[in-house]
Amino acid sequence: MFKRTCKVASLAVVALLSSQVMAVTGGGASLPAALYKGSANSILPANFSYAVTGSGIGKKALLTNDAAQFSTKGTVHFAASDSILSAAEISTYNTNFGASYGPLIQLPSVATAVAIPYKKAGNTTLNLTSAQLCDALSGFKTTWGALLGTADTTAIRVVYRSTSSGTTEILSRHLNLICPTKFAVNTTFTNARLPSGSQIPSHWVGVAMDQDVLQTVNQVDGSIGYKGPEGVDVKNNAQIARINGIQPIPANVAIALSSSPLPSQPANLQHWVPVVANPSSGYSVSGYSNLILGQCYQDGAVAADIKAFLAKHYSVPGNNAVSFAHGFIPVPTYWKTAIIANFVTNTTQNNLDINNPNVCTGIGRPL
Repeated sequence: MFKRTCKVASLAVVALLSSQVMAVTGGGASLPAALYKGSANSILPANFSYAVTGSGIGKKALLTNDAAQFSTKGTVHFAASDSILSAAEISTYNTNFGASYGPLIQLPSVATAVAIPYKKAGNTTLNLTSAQLCDALSGFKTTWGALLGTADTTAIRVVYRSTSSGTTEILSRHLNLICPTKFAVNTTFTNARLPSGSQIPSHWVGVAMDQDVLQTVNQVDGSIGYKGPEGVDVKNNAQIARINGIQPIPANVAIALSSSPLPSQPANLQHWVPVVANPSSGYSVSGYSNLILGQCYQDGAVAADIKAFLAKHYSVPGNNAVSFAHGFIPVPTYWKTAIIANFVTNTTQNNLDINNPNVCTGIGRPL
């Protein structure tokens, strides 16, 4: 009986420890997934989970507190999204959950390029203007010869994201400024490409995740696609196209986003994600991958864990070296300083920090 009791007690301890190991539930964008979880140098703490679903599902899971979107149960504590929260999404959340869960927080996590991988026999120095990128990805030009002004009759095969994707949003935000009759701003490629919902050419290929793009491009000559910098050599022009003469290396992304001003209205969460859709210098298709959080949590341990992660991530140097190793660019120091002051220490006295007692007493995301 003693041995059996000890065994049961041991199993109970194991179960308790297991529940604590993944105490903080999140997921979303596939573009920065390896940075967050699953690699030897990933930055999320051991007790944070991360379900790779794409930005659209990640936002939905957090905004509706639907852990089933991440194939788990309980409360969703955070999401990662390359797609910015829209005014409609914020309004719906505030109507349904704002009074009981508390405000949302949206922060830039790392800067990223949307790289353009391609495979074209005989071309290892592809350089496209933004207008040519519009023509290729919209289907306005159907062969490489028509696109580049040559006699090449090879069909352009576009590899696009079939799911709701923040990578698509960053790309379409740039293309919408260049060719507004061909692209709208949307997280879904078939809706971004105009006319929205029009039939996709049969030889084009949709893939679910960012990690699927490069291998699909490399399968067939004449292919072109778009993806984040993880897993590609962004310096290799034989694999990744230059856009307007510029490679998507970290230095060029940093230049593109370097002029982003700090929010003039700190309480407006939409102001905390800089948008430079068509930068005057640097790499043209640049943006931020973001973290979306609740400000208030009923579980004080979860709140403390999230605050500790933010304190590390936005410290200097923080996770800079790891971010660079995964192909991303850290948030500028002046932005990091502002994020810590507002959301971690409340030295600004704006009452935006995690579990601020003036805001969160009696409310919060459920236990």
